[in-house]
Amino acid sequence: MSSLENVARVTEIISESPKSFDDAIKVGFGRASKTLRGITGLRIMEQRVSVKDNQMQTYRVRMEVIFILDD
Repeated sequence: MSSLENVARVTEIISESPKSFDDAIKVGFGRASKTLRGITGLRIMEQRVSVKDNQMQTYRVRMEVIFILDD
C-alpha cells in the first residue's frame, strides 16, 4: 500500500495530571502509545480543571488519538 492509501482510525481518551495540561497530554499520549501502533496525531478536544477546597487539583484533557490501521 502506498502512503496515499492509508486508512486511519480515531479513538477518544481522557487523561489527567496534577501538574499541567501539557503533562496531562503527555500522560495520555504515553499510555496510548503502549497500546496503539502507527499514531499520527492528537487533537485536543477539551481541557478542564478539577477544584477541591478552592484549590485546583487536576488538569484533565479529552483528546482524539489518530492512528493508521494495519494491513
